[in-house]
Amino acid sequence: MTVAPPVLHVVDDDASFRTAIGRLLRASGYEVVLYQSGDEFLESPRREEPGCILLDIRMPGLSGLELQDRLRRMDSILPIVFLTGHGDIPTSVRAIKAGAEDLLSKPVEKKVLIEAIERALARYRERRAEHDRLDTMRALVFALTPRETEVFGLMIRGKLNKQIAHELGTSERTIKAHRHSIMQKLQVDSVAEAVSIAERLALL
Repeated sequence: MTVAPPVLHVVDDDASFRTAIGRLLRASGYEVVLYQSGDEFLESPRREEPGCILLDIRMPGLSGLELQDRLRRMDSILPIVFLTGHGDIPTSVRAIKAGAEDLLSKPVEKKVLIEAIERALARYRERRAEHDRLDTMRALVFALTPRETEVFGLMIRGKLNKQIAHELGTSERTIKAHRHSIMQKLQVDSVAEAVSIAERLALL
């Protein structure tokens, strides 16, 4: 499978800065898309390529921090590197606490910028891998029948077969059969692994 090259999304209201940084990054081998505002970025079609966002903090309309908050609520996994000519400590702390990968002051040295971008792209790969693992787990749990889902819910809370059988009004033998099927469908060998899946998917 061919992996798409990463795309750098530059969101900045300063046209001359956008042009200059776009030229610099393309010359460094990156694919770059430029946006003049946070609203323009949100209105653009969602792309599936790996990448990161280089984001100005102070802009007309949505500020960089407001865009960061919107993206977090949309479950975006694109890391954000803030680029600002107005960096102050409270803003920096707020941006980093909210999950920004880095915050750099304009003008930024090329070496510092490229290093920050490469860290952000590495973070994207980690997030994508975790996202894919969770999607796989969700698909496995979704494949359970309604009755297996009930048994699974009680199983991961530490209930014994006998207790589950009593609660669901069936035989212990039937519960054992459900349990065996659940373990096969979830591709696990122990209840501890099943519990781990439930925890990762916030089912507990």
